[in-house]
Amino acid sequence: MPVVDMRSRPTFLHAFFGAEPDTPSYGVVRWLNKRVGTQEIDHFTRGMTVEGFRSEMDDAGIDVAIMVARSVPGVRIPNDALAEVARHEPRRLIGIASIDPIELGRDAAVAEAKRAVTELGFKAINIDAGFYAEGMRADDDRLMPLYELAQDLRVPAFVMSGPTTPDLRLNDPLAVDRVAKTFPKLPLVCCHGFYPNVAEMVTVAFRNENVFVSPDMYTFAVGGKLYVEAANGFMKDQFLFGSSFPFRPMRQGVEDFRALGLSDAALDAALWRNADRLLNLGLSA
Repeated sequence: MPVVDMRSRPTFLHAFFGAEPDTPSYGVVRWLNKRVGTQEIDHFTRGMTVEGFRSEMDDAGIDVAIMVARSVPGVRIPNDALAEVARHEPRRLIGIASIDPIELGRDAAVAEAKRAVTELGFKAINIDAGFYAEGMRADDDRLMPLYELAQDLRVPAFVMSGPTTPDLRLNDPLAVDRVAKTFPKLPLVCCHGFYPNVAEMVTVAFRNENVFVSPDMYTFAVGGKLYVEAANGFMKDQFLFGSSFPFRPMRQGVEDFRALGLSDAALDAALWRNADRLLNLGLSA
């Protein structure tokens, strides 16, 4: 069975991912690993090079890593830098474009997102609504042009929110419901699963078949079993695996995911079939 990791970032991309030892950011990476149950806290130090990152994938049995970088204040990773990483192994390292409409402005943000997809070959557009200099909900009108572009380009929009959102009032999965209704042909990938608002997230997925839930490291947090219960039922074709590396180990992520109690069909769908269909990875061929 192939494995697609829907949320993974090479350590060397930025200090935020642990690239600089003896810095506050490095300490935050270790702290968050502890909080989410990592068994080997310093595992991320092996991802300091492309070779080390791919070796971690091999050890975990991960076939494809979906690399979701960031473009928010304090964590600026240019799309071109991520594309350069992806060029090392294009079928295995897949980049997702990150866009900050507050920094760039509406027109420039749309232009950059289009360039990243049509010229750099990225498979989706990532939106960190609550993390911009002007934090917003996922359904903010300033984001609508990006959603519209993604729908026109026939690529998913990744929407990230969770317990580290600076203003927790913005960590609202109900906002995704409005986006899903406005753009019914647009797949929406909810990274971090809007944890800890698990029941609300599952409800939004129930109402909208174009909403995909990728709780990654929060799958294993308190209350995360509700994601699994839903995935064993109506949400089987909308549930996705993500390790959240470097904030949790790849191998531990895969092993823990296999032990969640998913049915064989739900596990198969979450580990690769849903991602393959969503991002046109060609694995089923």
